[in-house]
Order: sequence, then structure tokens, then C-alpha cells
Amino acid sequence: MSERILDLRPEKLLKLQGNALVESIRTAEGRTILSEMVCPMMSMLYDVSNPELAAGLGADIVLLNLYDVYKPDVFGITPLQGESVIEAVKRLSGRVVGVNLEPVASDPVFMGEKEELPLGRRATRENARLAYEQGAQLITITGNPKVGVDNQTIQHAIAEIRSELGNDIVIIAGKMHASGIKSEAAENIITEQTVEKFLTAGADIILVPAPGTVPGITVEFIKRICEYVHQHGALVMTTIGTSQEGADTQTIKSIALNCKMAGTDIHHIGDAGYAGFAIPENILAYSIAIRGRRHTFRRMAMRI
Repeated sequence: MSERILDLRPEKLLKLQGNALVESIRTAEGRTILSEMVCPMMSMLYDVSNPELAAGLGADIVLLNLYDVYKPDVFGITPLQGESVIEAVKRLSGRVVGVNLEPVASDPVFMGEKEELPLGRRATRENARLAYEQGAQLITITGNPKVGVDNQTIQHAIAEIRSELGNDIVIIAGKMHASGIKSEAAENIITEQTVEKFLTAGADIILVPAPGTVPGITVEFIKRICEYVHQHGALVMTTIGTSQEGADTQTIKSIALNCKMAGTDIHHIGDAGYAGFAIPENILAYSIAIRGRRHTFRRMAMRI
């Protein structure tokens, strides 16, 4: 049986790949914390990088947003000679590291002003290969606000990246919010039919909004999705991607327990507390809410 991710020391976390990583998350039974951060944003603490801060607050997994595979950079991270940026993040944080890639819809019915997506952030087989070779252990196929990512293009990207990398990479797929697509707002962000297409294409983990973070997304709604995903042998990641990572700690604890009741496997906390990173206290509060002080403090203290 796989070791639980919450028990693993950093030297083992850094070596987790593919199915071994998925199974270690599964066996932790809803006690895995993932902290997302915006790579180009200034560190919250002037001489400590945000990935290191996330690790120190109890995150098991660090997710890099706005990471450009052609211009790799994370603010506050200086790689050693011969070391990639992602390898440096792993060395300094001692955590599993993933990156976001975004598949842009060709002609979406868009809400608001659209932003042009740099080539190095697109969810293509070439970019996924580069991210993997640079050290990424998982790839999240999703969309930032104003980019224009729909579920059809996510499905295509899953299949393309799975074909390119096989089982060497963990693929997380879904949306935290509409990402500019009018027809996929609120409760239309995800359906069982969409989940089935993602799983058939090769996703390991289905990404959904946490209950209470998007209009119409209730505990009961996400519970049905979780049950469906688990019946098909995959995992679920609930996400706080609508700036509530900057709310008060009581709100965060409420979201955390609702996610656990719904059946999530990974608890994501987003990057927009102020800008680029969650409110630090909220990462800590979230972790304590879902796994208590013992496992939280133990993870916080575990460094390479």
C-alpha cells in the first residue's frame, strides 16, 4: 500500500511521480494541501520565496501559476548551476511541485475583456514536455480569468499531454471559475458528462470549485461530482480560485470543512490573497481544519 503523502518526508516527496503520487494522495483521505502562487509576483517576505513560505505554512504541494516554460522564472528563486527553476523550487521547499498550463478556446463566447496568452503558458504537448523535463511532477490544465478556456479545449489538451508523457506526469484538469466563457459560468462550470470526457481523455484528478466559491456551487453539487469521480477510480481537487483565499480565517475553515464533507482529495488554496499568494494565516488555518495541529506542525517542520 502507498505511503500517505502527509507522512512523507521531503526527500520522498521530491521523488513522487505518476501513479505513486496519485496513490499517496488517495491514501491521505482528504488531508492534502496544495498552495498556488503567481511566479512573477514579488515575494510576500522580501528574502524568502513564496514556495518556501507555502512549505513553511503546511502545504504538501506547490502549484506555479503564470509559469512560462520558455522563460522560466519564479520570483526569489535563484537556481544553482545546471539546475532548472523548478528543481530549485523543489530543493528549497522540499515539496511536490506542479505548473498550470492553459488551453485557449479558438472562438469562445467571451465575458469581458480578453487577455492574450503567452506561448509558454499554453497547454500543448511541447510545453508539457518542457515542464516535465524542467522538473514538474504534475500539470494542471485550467484557465486564469480573462484568458478564455473552455471544457472542450481542456479535454483536447488532456489527451494530447497524456499521449506525449504517458503515465510519467499527473494531470489535473478543470476550472476554478468561468475563465471568461459565458456558457460555462456558475453551475455550468462542470457536469458529470464533462467529468466523463476528462477521465476518458486521461485526467488523474478532476478540478472543481470549492463549495461557496462560485455562484451555484453547493456542497451537494460537489458531493455528487466527487462520488462520480471516485466511482471511476480518479481523485478530486476542490479549489479556492475566486480570491476568497483573502477572506477571514473563519470563512476559510468553513470552506475547508465543506470540501471535506463533499469528498475532496486535494484542498487547493489560491494565489489572490492580496496579489500572487494566499493570506499566510489562511493556509495554516485551512491545514489545521482538515488534519489537525499534529499533521500540520509536522509538515511545517519537515524540511530537507
